[in-house]
Amino acid sequence: MRMRALAPFLPAALLLSGAPASAAAERYTWRADNGNGTFTNPLFFDEFSDPDLIRVGQDFYLTGTTMHSMPGLPVLHSRDLVNWTFLSYVLDRLDLGPSFRLEDGKNEYGRGIWAPCLRYHKGVFYIFSNVNGQTAQTFRATDPRGPWKRIPMKRSLHDLSVLFDDDGRTYVVWGYRGIRLAQLNEDLTDLVPGTEREIIPPAAGMGEGLHFYKIRGRYYITSAWFLDEMRMPVARADRLDGPWEVNQDISRGEDFGLALGHRVAGRTPPFRILPPDPSQRGRCAIHQGGIVDTPKGEWWGFSMMDANSVGRLTALSPVTWKDGWPYFGLPGNLGRSPRTWIKPDTGHRTKPRAPFERSDDFARPGLNPVWQWNHVPVDGKWSLRERPGWLRLHALPAPDLWSARNTLTQRAVGPRSTATAVLDAAGLAPGAVAGFALFNRPWAWIGVERSGSGFALVQFDEATGESSRVPLAQPLVWLRAACDFLRDRAQFFFSTDGRNFTPVGKPHTMAYGLITFQGVRWALFSFQTRAGQAGGYADFDRFDVEETPRPPVPVGRRIRLEAAAGGAALRIAGAEEFLVVDLRSGRVALRAPAGFVSIGGDGQAGLRAGTPGEAETFQWMETFDGDVILLSLATHRYLRVEDAGGRVFADSPGPRPDGRDGIRFRARFR
Repeated sequence: MRMRALAPFLPAALLLSGAPASAAAERYTWRADNGNGTFTNPLFFDEFSDPDLIRVGQDFYLTGTTMHSMPGLPVLHSRDLVNWTFLSYVLDRLDLGPSFRLEDGKNEYGRGIWAPCLRYHKGVFYIFSNVNGQTAQTFRATDPRGPWKRIPMKRSLHDLSVLFDDDGRTYVVWGYRGIRLAQLNEDLTDLVPGTEREIIPPAAGMGEGLHFYKIRGRYYITSAWFLDEMRMPVARADRLDGPWEVNQDISRGEDFGLALGHRVAGRTPPFRILPPDPSQRGRCAIHQGGIVDTPKGEWWGFSMMDANSVGRLTALSPVTWKDGWPYFGLPGNLGRSPRTWIKPDTGHRTKPRAPFERSDDFARPGLNPVWQWNHVPVDGKWSLRERPGWLRLHALPAPDLWSARNTLTQRAVGPRSTATAVLDAAGLAPGAVAGFALFNRPWAWIGVERSGSGFALVQFDEATGESSRVPLAQPLVWLRAACDFLRDRAQFFFSTDGRNFTPVGKPHTMAYGLITFQGVRWALFSFQTRAGQAGGYADFDRFDVEETPRPPVPVGRRIRLEAAAGGAALRIAGAEEFLVVDLRSGRVALRAPAGFVSIGGDGQAGLRAGTPGEAETFQWMETFDGDVILLSLATHRYLRVEDAGGRVFADSPGPRPDGRDGIRFRARFR
């Protein structure tokens, strides 16, 4: 019997070869909805950090941090908590001085607007948010599609969260470790004098990133702990003045098995790139977030996780209440969230979709909302009309990409994707450069440089300082980056006909750091390196994104589950090959000739004949790397092979980043 690997993704070698994707891959985009009644985290495989989520009647609304990118603070809408639609940006631009415009050598990288608190009260939507070096800001709208009105507050409140209490008063909490509370005045711009006080001391174990609730007469504050193993401490009290209890294990260390990837050491060149470290447990774990209920009374948790170079992602978790605490996770496995689970029961069915369309032909009258400017753009120096069907970026003076204005960006998408930009550089003046970048710090780009002698294709990597140069006979060129965000690795390619692509430069290591407080962004740029000289312009015809599809659950196939860390196959009562039986909703039974894999009362796996029930049912899911993990519905824990004796139990809380947990398998099938 001939067996072959069940590849969870296209092989990295193929992805990084620049070979064109299949027609199916061209149509595919990441959707959390699996189309079978389940969802898989993250909700979006592009950065959506510091999420805040509320329900208004049958509708859910979501916003998150955008830092220095403009427009800022997106508002998304959903009826099922899994499929989301873009509604609006709260602000087109936040122009509070030269640093917001990349002027006078100043910038807002790693700063800007962040940690929004989304609320609804008496027909008005509110967003309260922090801005570095400024007071906190409030935004108000009667329609989440806008328009939104900005009103500065009187002071800065770190990671604030607001509660419209049922006594008619409005309260705010804020802080890191030492949590403070105060009453807000009637217009919500300042604290009521004499009401500010510390309600939770620093030693109690709370973090930052607060979310403030009142549930069934009791007050709750969720927070984010980011040192060592990331977790979500929660405080509760019957009265605002306490006493407050803190539970540090509502969610702890849930990284879905994702290992710590490449990190940046230092904030200025020369950079040192630290290698991945799988031994660091929980460093990518879900942390900052909160909870929300559905119209049918279910509770769900939302949170973000640091997912290495692609940035910080948003996850959705079932919530189990126990002893008055809202634990993320399932009974029997509190504090750990399944990566794949049954969708929330909201009473609404929604077609699987993504909130943004990533590819763009620039034929619309305005920019696709997936795009955001790097800082406030210069009006009149970019256009969709000067050459209809093309994006024109005028080359403004800048010494490098970091300082270049009118750089247009969008969040890169994982886990593996390829982006291609079509550039006509004929309008550039000598000394100008334009192209396509993987923007973070350190950055890398591929583009066209014009000199007095003509055009050249250039690829530059800031981390190494190395560049590659290829003479061009024509200014029209296709620029491509194939990105593997599970390996933090990217390769650049170029083409002069749009069909045959040639790699250029060495592979680029995409590393995560807190210099920008963002993951990698795809960026289109144009700037003039010669001070005092005109730069001309660059025209971009298209931007196309291809993503690698996820594999389906291999129902109806005979499989062998081999230990991902090496070793023998999963073996139960002598059986090593199993038929995957579809039990619907992504759940399966594993049938051997002598019966189905079954979990006994002691948690040990054996075989049982007959019709599969709860003890024989497993939720099929995968780690980020594509290893198969099987969650038992009997224990809400994962199937694990013991090192000694090869016995199998359904008792593991979840995958570890180092893979030495005995629960990861590579499926091989006929």
